[in-house]
Amino acid sequence: MTQTTEAPAEEVTVTLDGRLVTARKGEMIISAAERAGVYIPRFCYHPRMRSVGMCRMCLVEVKGPRGFSLQPACFVAVADGQEVVTTSVKVAKAQHGVLEFLLANHPLDCPVCDKGGECPLQDQTLTYGPGESRFVEEKRHFAKPIYISDLVALDRERCIQCDRCTRFADDVAGDPLIQFIGRGDQIQINTFPDRPFASYFSGNTVQICPVGALTAKPYRFRARPWDVEQVESTCTWCSVGCRMAVQSSSNRLTRYLGIDSDPVNQSWLCDKGRFGFEAVNSDSRVTRPLVRRGGELVEASWPEALEAAATGLAEVSRRQGPGAIGVIGGARLANEDAYAWAKLAKAVIGTDSVDAQLGDGLPAEVVLGLPRATIDQACSARTVVLLAPDLREELPVLFLRLRGAVREGQVKVVELTPAATAMTALATVSLTYRPGEVAALAREVVSGSGRGSDVAALVDGDGEGVVVVLGRPSLADSAAAMAETAGVLAEALPSARFLPALRRANVMGALDMGLAPGVLPGRVSLEAGAAWWSEEWGSVPSERGLDCAGMLAATARGDMGALVLLGADPLSDFPDRRLASEALGGDGFVVAVDAFLTDSSRQADVVLPAATYAERPGTTTNLEGRISRLAQKLVPPGVARADWMIAVELALALGADLGLGEVESIWDEIERLVPSHVGITRSVLTAAWAADGVVAPLSIGLVHLGQPTRSLDPMATPGIGAVRRHGPTQGQGVVGPAKTHPAASAGEGEPDGPEPVRPRRPALMRFDPGPAGAEVPRLDGYSLRLVSGRTLYDHGTLVQACPSLAPLAPPGVLRANPYDTDRLGIGTGDQVRVRSPRASFVTTVETTPLVPRGVAAMAFNVDDDGGHRVSELIDATASVTDIRLDTP
Repeated sequence: MTQTTEAPAEEVTVTLDGRLVTARKGEMIISAAERAGVYIPRFCYHPRMRSVGMCRMCLVEVKGPRGFSLQPACFVAVADGQEVVTTSVKVAKAQHGVLEFLLANHPLDCPVCDKGGECPLQDQTLTYGPGESRFVEEKRHFAKPIYISDLVALDRERCIQCDRCTRFADDVAGDPLIQFIGRGDQIQINTFPDRPFASYFSGNTVQICPVGALTAKPYRFRARPWDVEQVESTCTWCSVGCRMAVQSSSNRLTRYLGIDSDPVNQSWLCDKGRFGFEAVNSDSRVTRPLVRRGGELVEASWPEALEAAATGLAEVSRRQGPGAIGVIGGARLANEDAYAWAKLAKAVIGTDSVDAQLGDGLPAEVVLGLPRATIDQACSARTVVLLAPDLREELPVLFLRLRGAVREGQVKVVELTPAATAMTALATVSLTYRPGEVAALAREVVSGSGRGSDVAALVDGDGEGVVVVLGRPSLADSAAAMAETAGVLAEALPSARFLPALRRANVMGALDMGLAPGVLPGRVSLEAGAAWWSEEWGSVPSERGLDCAGMLAATARGDMGALVLLGADPLSDFPDRRLASEALGGDGFVVAVDAFLTDSSRQADVVLPAATYAERPGTTTNLEGRISRLAQKLVPPGVARADWMIAVELALALGADLGLGEVESIWDEIERLVPSHVGITRSVLTAAWAADGVVAPLSIGLVHLGQPTRSLDPMATPGIGAVRRHGPTQGQGVVGPAKTHPAASAGEGEPDGPEPVRPRRPALMRFDPGPAGAEVPRLDGYSLRLVSGRTLYDHGTLVQACPSLAPLAPPGVLRANPYDTDRLGIGTGDQVRVRSPRASFVTTVETTPLVPRGVAAMAFNVDDDGGHRVSELIDATASVTDIRLDTP
């Protein structure tokens, strides 16, 4: 007798085409079959959306009480002992019939269809179709195409009514703006009258459409699958770090496609990330170095520009000391670039005044010192405490993940916000506060007193199962209030974890690499890591430097003589425009390292052209601390160089050698020296199990445990598998074998005599809540407290460099509660004069109850009809910004 073992309770055994396979209890037959290596054709099924069984292409024979019968594999769950047949004559006949009906009205325009060559209908017709059609009648016709949004065109003749786009829009994105209309053979997908498909996620419907019914304006008629090459990389438009395929043709980007990275984006992209490739292709790129001569920026050679930059910085250092040089920016850089610039600034120049955050983040000690959560942990938490900006606007795919978790009942959300956001309707409890008063509200929440009594049960105990999503809800008030609030929550909920909601692309990697005052690479403080890094680098600054606001203020006063802008545009991105103008408009020496001429770089003395996304390899770190690969697909335009190369060359011009010769050697040094990155070698990053990235610091034993590689359903993400891969493939990124450090090889590089005593590797910093912040001034009866957050599309340089995205930036308006505007006798569309201690201008009002009484909201980095921005009103040195409204 053969001994058998019972399958785990969560698994069942199914007979699939005559062989026993193991399936997960409750999963659909189509999914279980695919994991067992049997592909069942489908059109409507998508593994990230609910099944609807509409197309009937996945019909299989399932044995029941009356024998085998045809049933949709995407709509029937597996059961223990179930028998399924996928290749019978009856199944083949059903597939023939489904395809024949689909093609009855489908136009045979494959040669001119954007989907040609990567079309699931085309592929499955050849594989599973009858080979010929019996229909000779005239096909239906519609006007084509019609633009259902600024980005998406609809060809109704090609639609096969699979319901993929409508399900995504309603279930996943929460934007039910596209739906079926009509009956019979006149059924079609369309939008509601006067309501375009204005979703931030509309591009996903184009990607998952199994035919050419939905096409994207930026890609339409631009290329064919056989014309393009692709690599797998990571999106760097925000800090979520979505994985995606980058496709190009003739050294120009043509398209981005979302890749199903389970812990991060699960195949979805926001439209800004999807169509942002146009900025890389922009003709307005800086392609040659520029040096100011006679008051004008003129082209120069690299040696001339580097000499000019080095001479200017050296003169400031000689005259005022190294601390008079500041470095602003770095969040757009790859990790390797950020490390090189941190080494240049802190070891060669000798300044600690370095800040990758342009006044819109949180203190580095808060971000790096709190226990970090992952996106998956947030989506499976008992409670999420949301202290963040509008996630839909600033971190769109994180919004999708949290929205999905709430809808599935996996998590409850407690939102503390100064104004309603897209998460407000999804929150179990949403509590509003006036800017500057968030710490007091947090104390009520953790103590269960006052307004926090309704939340007590959700955040009780020591915080086990609680994740705090922490960011900057408003740029019009100080980061100190959020830092104090983080301290309140960390002290009351010691087991809670924190997920930073900072929007800048690689801000976490920049902070990890030491691009912050008082911080050295590896999440260690300047004090704790001074001995270690002095040993490795030769020297580090002895005193803590200034943050971005401090550097701008010091430059405006003349106390700081030089600024280096690393992809930074303080005139547009820093909350206080007056302070930025005074700093950059003075006599200080400015070096800009950028891919574009921005408002700020136009005032620089030297502009060094930098390679940007897809033009240099490396790694990036998302808000979880997940390190993933960036692949190079293009050659930089002109003579633009990678940022790390610029740092190395500038160091040489200053008479120093960073010892960095290639991207691979930089990462090897990071892994060897940076405490938070120990063990994350290039062989780890390029392993198949690490295709979704590796969270730093590396968990003990994680390398040996491994993880299964991702299966890529060609129907879930059509277009990716149809393109020939070029360069790093899925599961790879940084090319080349990992190098062994000489000190690790026996008999090589061993010093004579006893080994010198080296400093101990410093421990990672922990957040230490400080004393309560300064008291916030009282709001008088005539003022409103200003709230300012970002929108997905703005008037920033990168968005405006994308022809398809630039028109989507909304005009700036002042939003206020009707209670406050009625006192002035004004309503939506009226003009109002807004005053603050900083400035005064006339703008348009929009009244809405979503803004609490006593508060006014205005989007950041967008121009109003008069060209004014909210940054004109904000004082970066004040704890809050109070404004008054008057009739013009």
